[in-house]
Amino acid sequence: MKLKKLFKIFSVILLLAVIVLSVYILLQKPSNDRDWNDDQKVLAFAERDGNLVTVHNIRNFNYRDVDDFDVNYYDKTFDLDKIKTLDYVVEPFSKFRGLAHTFLSFGFENEKGEMDYIAISVEIRKEKGESFSPWRGLLNQFELMYVVADENDAIKLRTHYRKDDVYLYPINTFTEKKQLLFWDMLDRANTLKDNPEFYNTIWSTCTTNILDHINKIRQEKITKWDYRIFFPGYSDKIAYDVELLDTDLPFDEARQKFKINDLAEGWQEGENFSEVIRQNLK
Repeated sequence: MKLKKLFKIFSVILLLAVIVLSVYILLQKPSNDRDWNDDQKVLAFAERDGNLVTVHNIRNFNYRDVDDFDVNYYDKTFDLDKIKTLDYVVEPFSKFRGLAHTFLSFGFENEKGEMDYIAISVEIRKEKGESFSPWRGLLNQFELMYVVADENDAIKLRTHYRKDDVYLYPINTFTEKKQLLFWDMLDRANTLKDNPEFYNTIWSTCTTNILDHINKIRQEKITKWDYRIFFPGYSDKIAYDVELLDTDLPFDEARQKFKINDLAEGWQEGENFSEVIRQNLK
């Protein structure tokens, strides 16, 4: 009887804790007005005129360390007719097995016949003093933001200063779908600029948001309930399985080929960083 009574008491306490936690979560309201980290103070947004898309506040920081950088943003207009490439970037986290950050990078041919690359990265928007926690991400503790940056910022930050492994996978899809995907992500950035939302570790992460965008351009939708979506360090295997990756290699060989750390670390001042890291993609 004592055991049964203790179980009832425990059940009541647990139920009350769940109710209190649920109310706490529901009472949280997302905001764009907080004391943000210096690297996430400015939100990107875009304007479209036909096939010309002007992106405002493209991040291009000059890093000396992860938390030591010169702040720089610029605006740039991209012609959707000149979109050429799309790459899927995976950055596994060394501290959390299976977890990773993922983002997309788009390549446009410019007037000189050279390539300009622009990355769009779905991230938590950290306040000063905050760091990522998957548990806090369940409790409406982080807002969601779309960082738009050139690769000298978005990729070099990860290869040179965070010292994480980085994989750069070319995506095989039609030009029209690249155009749709590019604008769809920027349109979402526009929405978040005026209507903030919370990040959620389960259903609104970097990878689940990318998946939502990708599924808009696919006839055969990719399920959100694959465990590799929740552990995005394995999400490149999903992209491989549904034939999104532009490669004929077995997956393990493709993964080895498209790891760019050695190429990135071999980059020299004055060289085109985006071209250097793509030597294995040719």
